[in-house]
Amino acid sequence: MRSIRVETSGATVLLTEAPEPKIKDRQTGEIAKDAQTGEKLMKLGVVYIDGGESSLLLVTVPESGVTEGLALGSPVTLIGLIARPWETVFNGQQWHGITFRADAIAPAEMPVGAGV
Repeated sequence: MRSIRVETSGATVLLTEAPEPKIKDRQTGEIAKDAQTGEKLMKLGVVYIDGGESSLLLVTVPESGVTEGLALGSPVTLIGLIARPWETVFNGQQWHGITFRADAIAPAEMPVGAGV
């Protein structure tokens, strides 16, 4: 499916869940890896605030893209953020959603005038 670039320059993004390994198989505990590079993938939570609205997002980032100095509740920058729609059929039911992936996450400055 198509990937859609997400513009984050005008948004405030705050870290809500610390990076942790993304689990591919819950039964075996297998860690998810990038299909092309084989690098371990991490998942993290952010709140994305833009235009007076907010959304909680779960974002996947390669392990090498997780920068030191991240703190819960602090502003972050998501570098190369994309959204990818998906759909599947499981037990006869159609499921769909949007996954988010970034090349990297790094600490950011709080925008001037942001009263978050």
